[in-house]
Amino acid sequence: MKMLAAFALTLLLGIPTLAWAADPITVLAAENFYGDVAQQIGGPDVKVTSILSNPDQDPHLFEASPSVARSISAAAIVIYNGIDYDPWMEKLLGAVRSSDRKVIVVAELVGRKPGDNPHIWYDPATMLALAGKLTETLSSTDPAHRSEYQQRLARFQQSMQPIEAKIAGLRKRLAGTPVTATEPVFGYMFAALGMQIRNQSFQLAVMNNTEPSASDVAAFENDLKTHQVRMLVYNSQASDPVAVRMQKLAKESHVPVVAATETEPPGKSYQTWMLGELDAVDRALPERQ
Repeated sequence: MKMLAAFALTLLLGIPTLAWAADPITVLAAENFYGDVAQQIGGPDVKVTSILSNPDQDPHLFEASPSVARSISAAAIVIYNGIDYDPWMEKLLGAVRSSDRKVIVVAELVGRKPGDNPHIWYDPATMLALAGKLTETLSSTDPAHRSEYQQRLARFQQSMQPIEAKIAGLRKRLAGTPVTATEPVFGYMFAALGMQIRNQSFQLAVMNNTEPSASDVAAFENDLKTHQVRMLVYNSQASDPVAVRMQKLAKESHVPVVAATETEPPGKSYQTWMLGELDAVDRALPERQ
């Protein structure tokens, strides 16, 4: 009672009181690169949790735990990839229903469908689309901070320009260059660079945890031994014996090898991660004198 009386007295006397800060909006991202974008747009007004963030974990082998279900039940906004990359998310959302929760399926934002290469975050346009949608969603959820969300979106868009410039510069030099990969994690970036991608059926088999055909294996080996490709990209997070063998053969054949990851590395933003991957391509395929 004394506390209520004191509070009433401060109002009567016009004494300023401390404003209660609203709780941050809870955002759950299935993958940490989407969580990173959510944090960049939301800033201090959001609390972001990312499920897939372990650089040593193969995302294709992930199994959701009860703690993931609890995180979903507490989230105001949920972000996941879609197109069968993280099917456990759709199942959990169906099991833990909420009429207030807002769900962003990133593949739907960019018109990707089941059967398409699911590694859509390697296309910078995907992340720009997500940033725009997040700004809209956060602004409708928390209109008091609309201007802050829009300012952070503008900063995010500006921070993506060096990636776009790097892609444009490499494309001028590397368009049409034949390359290969152990699986299609880098596929959208290959396309952005205008490169010619070989051994795609081999890559799909490895991604889907099936055995590549003997003819696909033979074609891959021949491409490396005869230098039909100028670079190999391998997924450093997914362990597969035949993929490891191709990586070893590439090194023996003096074909440059570049590692790519499926989750954002610790201590990096999406922007520094992508620029690092592009720098690795640049170093692997230097300009010919």
